[in-house]
Amino acid sequence: MPYVIGDDLPNEPAGLRFRKLLDRPEILQMPGAHTGIAAVLAKQAGFDALYMSGAAMSATMGLPDLGMITVDEVAFYIRQVARAAGLPMLVDGDTGYGEALNVMHMVRVFEESGAGAVHLEDQLLPKKCGHLNDKKLADARDMAAKVAAARKARRHLVIIARTDAVASEGMDAAVDRAKLYLEAGADCIFPEALHSRDMFAEFARRMPGVKLLANMTEFGRTPFLTAKEFEALGYGMVIWPVSHMRVANKAMEKLYATIRETGGTMAMLDEMQTRAQLYAAIGYHDYEALDASLTKTIIPEGMPQG
Repeated sequence: MPYVIGDDLPNEPAGLRFRKLLDRPEILQMPGAHTGIAAVLAKQAGFDALYMSGAAMSATMGLPDLGMITVDEVAFYIRQVARAAGLPMLVDGDTGYGEALNVMHMVRVFEESGAGAVHLEDQLLPKKCGHLNDKKLADARDMAAKVAAARKARRHLVIIARTDAVASEGMDAAVDRAKLYLEAGADCIFPEALHSRDMFAEFARRMPGVKLLANMTEFGRTPFLTAKEFEALGYGMVIWPVSHMRVANKAMEKLYATIRETGGTMAMLDEMQTRAQLYAAIGYHDYEALDASLTKTIIPEGMPQG
C-alpha cells in the first residue's frame, strides 16, 4: 500500500532521509516523478528517492519551462508525491522565485510540503532549460546570496546549487562559481549541460569531496551515460528528469490519434494498464479494508421513546 494514511507514514523529516541516501557509497538514482501515480510506480520499481522537474510540472500545466509557475503550484505537486509514495524527493527550485527573501519563502514551503532537497540555479528570468542556448546568468555573488538565504531558512532540506555557467563562461568559471556557492552554504553542486564524458570527469576532478549531481536528460547536450558510468566519473546523484513524461505524452498522442482515426480504443487495449493493475498499484482494496476497519454502520433498534 502506498504511504498515504496512518502509521506507515515516515516520521523522520524528508531532508534527513535524503541525507542518509546520499551517505551511501553507491550513486543515488532519481527518476522524474512529479505526480502521485508516477511516484507510486517509481517506488514499486524499487527507487528510494524521486526527482520533481520544473519542466515536467510546467508542461503538465500546458506551459513552457520559462519560470512561469509559482511556489504554491509546485507545492501542490510536492504534497501529492509525498503522500502517494512517502519517498524523499529532490525538487527543482528554478531561480528561487525571486531574490533572497523569496528563496527563503520557497524553502520553507517546499520543506513543509515534504521535499527532501531543492536545487537552485544561477540563471536570470526568464530562465530556460539548461540544455538550450542564450541562457542569461546571474551575478555569482547574487546567486551566492540566494544559497545563503536558502541555508538560513532550511531545517533539514538539502541545498543543491546548480550552475549553468559552462555553456557561456567555460569550465573555469563554472568551477569558481561552484566553489563560491559551497562557501555560501550549498551542500552539493549540480553542473548543468556538460556535453562530454571528459567534461563530467574534469568537473568532478576539480571538485574533490563534493557530492555532485548529473542530469541525464534526453534530447539535450549530455551524451547517454548510465548511472554506473556517472558514478565512475565521480558523481553521487543522477536524475532522469522528464523521461516519464516523454513516454506518457507519446502514448497519449497515439491514443488520441487512434480514437480519432478508428472511433474507439480497441486497437490500444494491449498498451493499457488494466483496471486490476491500476487498483493494485494504488492500493484500492487496502483503502477499502482500512475504511471498513474505521467505520461501522450502527442500525437503530427501535423508535426513541418520549
